[in-house]
Amino acid sequence: MTEIPHPPARPWRAWLRGVTAAEPAKRVQFDAPLLPWLFLLPQLAVVAVFFYWPSVQAVTSSFYLEDPFGFGATFVGMENYTDALGNAQYRSIAGFTVVFTALVTAFSLGLGLLLAVKADAVIRGNAAYKTLLIAVYAIAPPVAGLIGMMFFDQHIGPFVTLAGWFGWDMKVGLNYTDTAFAMILVSVWKQVPYNFIFFLSGLQAVPVSVREAAVIDCRNGWRRFRTVTLPLLAPTAFFLLIINITYALFDTFGIIDVMVKDKPANNPMTLVYKVYLDGFRGNDVGGSSAQSVILMIVVFALTIAQFRFLERRIHYS
Repeated sequence: MTEIPHPPARPWRAWLRGVTAAEPAKRVQFDAPLLPWLFLLPQLAVVAVFFYWPSVQAVTSSFYLEDPFGFGATFVGMENYTDALGNAQYRSIAGFTVVFTALVTAFSLGLGLLLAVKADAVIRGNAAYKTLLIAVYAIAPPVAGLIGMMFFDQHIGPFVTLAGWFGWDMKVGLNYTDTAFAMILVSVWKQVPYNFIFFLSGLQAVPVSVREAAVIDCRNGWRRFRTVTLPLLAPTAFFLLIINITYALFDTFGIIDVMVKDKPANNPMTLVYKVYLDGFRGNDVGGSSAQSVILMIVVFALTIAQFRFLERRIHYS
């Protein structure tokens, strides 16, 4: 009796890839065609109510001079936009917003990556280090601003005392430069744990075989990190770049509000805080809406530019 030769055995991983490749793609089937839309309806309602409707209202209000109590509105066309862009104070605030966003983003990403690399190298007691570094993220922005004001208090602030040792008479809340420095420092402190979490997750996702091969090929730690580890973290870094720019532009509102409250004329502020100041304190609804539309256009253009030029250099494995 002649035995029929069996085909050569293949590794189970290759066999599994062959089987899965041959199977057709499975698609979820619903008996009722409206059922998927019913599942999406709550999320679509939230987006429509809290994003699209306020955006349409802001664009509409930006063309009117509105009574703050809602008794009437006068169409003024592009006057609110020209007044905002032609105002020297608005241009100064826009310049500070650019510097503030760049510094907060750069230092938050840099410190988050540095701490993640150092924590990833710790073998014993690493859970304690990670917990201490992440705990700050649980603090709400207004609370972070209040803590920052305590650290920069003229009488009990340790940072003011430390600056005095070097001859720096720091007056946060009274001096423009000192207040800007404090705002940037507190904003960076609040955001570093968020970046630390993602960078640490990205570092732990690097295969051990890749790390061992890099150690064999290159003895220099900095060169090894720059040529091997950092490119593998590029997708995470690109994601965090967008998140940090958004944070610096919008989510620092609570910190800025606490640190410059009741003294906005003598202190720096960002464009988002200027929108709040003119709309809710100055009762200039039309001008505030025009400023929010300008900011929305700037953020949209910045996001498109990031995806258009930076994402080309990102390689997703």
